Amino acid sequence: MTQGIDPIAIKQREHKSWTNVAPGWRKHDDFLVKAAGAVNERMIALGGIKAGNRVLDIACGTGEPALAIAKVVGHSGKVVATDFVQEMHDFAKEKAERQGLMNVEFLMVDGEEIDFVDKSFDAVTNRWGLIYMPDPLGAMRRAHRVLKDGARVVVATWSPPPENPWASVALGVLKQYVDMPTPPPGMPGLFSFADEERLKSVFEEAGFKNIVIERVKIYMADHDTGMEYFTYIRELAGPIANFYAQVPDDKKALVDQEIAKKAEEVGGGRAKLQGISLVAVGTK
Repeated sequence: MTQGIDPIAIKQREHKSWTNVAPGWRKHDDFLVKAAGAVNERMIALGGIKAGNRVLDIACGTGEPALAIAKVVGHSGKVVATDFVQEMHDFAKEKAERQGLMNVEFLMVDGEEIDFVDKSFDAVTNRWGLIYMPDPLGAMRRAHRVLKDGARVVVATWSPPPENPWASVALGVLKQYVDMPTPPPGMPGLFSFADEERLKSVFEEAGFKNIVIERVKIYMADHDTGMEYFTYIRELAGPIANFYAQVPDDKKALVDQEIAKKAEEVGGGRAKLQGISLVAVGTK
């Protein structure tokens, strides 16, 4: 764990942040599932996930990639999906029931505190969850322990901010109006594993080998206007919503307009903004 990090405070912050935006994840679920589909597909492929497998999905949020994986492993397989935000967990269960997926078990468990039998999973996945954990190395070591010999862990993070305008457009304007200090190295956050070397080193320290990192391009925002984009991203991204809440009330309208204008400039006249997700795989 990085020196100076208060894990309890960070967990409380993240729990509150993602609880606050859980309604947004429910509201925009159809778009998000489609937008991030390419990341799910690469995670499943790189993990070697197939029918009959038993897979652990850590920090599943509203059910992805757990539900996509459940469709691959089929009735003879099983997915155990964990999250620590009740509202996310509940919606994921609702979606599984709606889709008739009976091979998924949802658990309210902190991703850093998984406690399963050694060598009991054929794959472990973690999509955009490791980035918010105060002890990512500890989490990866636990993943290593519960994996069968020769099995794989697959983790998705985000590449650097300039390659992710879906988030950096809003953040770039907000930092002109609120205090947004550069986080110290190792501090959890949206871009905490944007450095591929750091991502690889955590895999190696946890005991994984044959590490490969891919870059997957997706569009995390696709709106006719910049104002629609900013409403969407505030409802979705906990960190952005938190910073916006710090903007003085008499400045909010100006911030809205500046972010909307920037989103349309970057998006080529409409707010279609890309993201680059790093998808890393390692073998036990």
